[in-house]
Amino acid sequence: MSMSIPTLRDGAVTIRPIRLRDARALEQELISNRAWLRTWEATNPHGPIGFDSRASIRSLLANWRSGFGVPFAIEYEGEFAGQLNVSGISYGSLSSASIGYWVAERFAGRNITPTAVALATDHSLFSLGLHRMEICIRPENAPSLRVVEKLGFRYEGLRRRFIHINGDWRDHFCFALTVEELPMGVLRRWRDGRVPAGVGSVPEADRAIAAHPLRLG
Repeated sequence: MSMSIPTLRDGAVTIRPIRLRDARALEQELISNRAWLRTWEATNPHGPIGFDSRASIRSLLANWRSGFGVPFAIEYEGEFAGQLNVSGISYGSLSSASIGYWVAERFAGRNITPTAVALATDHSLFSLGLHRMEICIRPENAPSLRVVEKLGFRYEGLRRRFIHINGDWRDHFCFALTVEELPMGVLRRWRDGRVPAGVGSVPEADRAIAAHPLRLG
């Protein structure tokens, strides 16, 4: 049985349960930020499908009720700013999950995303009892790479043609943290300036590999 979705805050940043009444704000932000988000948007390899914001939220909430995810809305100073989803939750011998997120362009550069990711990761590891959190990022997504570097997510490797993004299978750099690494939590470690230097850095060899598409056939 899924636990309730909490509301978590740090300063002006709040992550809270996404709700059906967020559908209009969600749709408006996705439309107005189309150019900003399209490059990083997950797509269907079998062809384009229509987007229904209410149906999307219903699907996220159904996934939460099944225990496989935790869907959050991100707010900044009380205003809807984006989404963060803890997904692929697995308990037992794996006890792991992954995080995906986006914020509207006008909120960029305010440390909203790292704060939201830190809050969600701390909740997942210390309240849900998970052991590991993973974030996978396209090599071209410099802002998201800065997020994991700030928070000290360890670089774990390059996954070729990993997720269908913006119309094609894309390479991703993958990062993770385990609960044993974080006795004080992700947020506190970051705020206290205790993130180990370099753990989120991608080796130049992997950057070079990712710069060239994987040849098939």
